[in-house]
Amino acid sequence: MIFEDIEGFAGAVPSGRGLLGIDLGTKTIGVALSDRLLSVASPLETIKRKKFGLDAARLLEIAQGREAGGIILGLPRNMDGSEGPRCQSTRAFARNLEKLTELPIGFWDERLSTVAAERALLEADATRKRRAEVIDNVAASYILQGALDRLRHMRAAT
Repeated sequence: MIFEDIEGFAGAVPSGRGLLGIDLGTKTIGVALSDRLLSVASPLETIKRKKFGLDAARLLEIAQGREAGGIILGLPRNMDGSEGPRCQSTRAFARNLEKLTELPIGFWDERLSTVAAERALLEADATRKRRAEVIDNVAASYILQGALDRLRHMRAAT
């Protein structure tokens, strides 16, 4: 099931299971995973995109192998908050993925996640080659960490 808001998504995630974070690019898919306490996101891998069926199969294989309880997809809004063609593509990917899994799927605004990931890698003195190899899964971890922080804030408020 797809959830437009993080509150609905939070209610559908089983306790004691981590989340998969996804940065959906045109050529690659960055994948991150959280711990079971939903406190820390870690970069996991970058998938070279082929076609939807193969990409989805790999994502669901990771989700099953890591016993993920839900999926957070980065939603690439424009800087003014509007949605353009990349958002439409991400939403279509989510609708197609929803047909293949019972896992709840949520969206998280990914504006500037790649910029933040690039900055972190530069500060870590990563080489240009290394940055290119890991930028997508590091961006996925920034996306997922944003959602985790919001979920933690929601739990603290109750």
